[in-house]
Amino acid sequence: MAMDRLAAFEEMLADVRKQAAFEQAEMDRLKAEGKVRTVTYRQYFSNRMLYKMMLDKYAQYGLLDT
Repeated sequence: MAMDRLAAFEEMLADVRKQAAFEQAEMDRLKAEGKVRTVTYRQYFSNRMLYKMMLDKYAQYGLLDT
């Protein structure tokens, strides 16, 4: 049971990191195109803030290896 929870956490963490990186890349692309005022850019920005908060909380509890 504990190993299942750990595996699930590791999978979720990998997904959060992957999605955060993808959305940062999309934001960079939109910024290069001068589209920083679009709804899409703002949604990516909002999502990135959420992912950052989650990763900061994990780091606070020592759950992240740097």
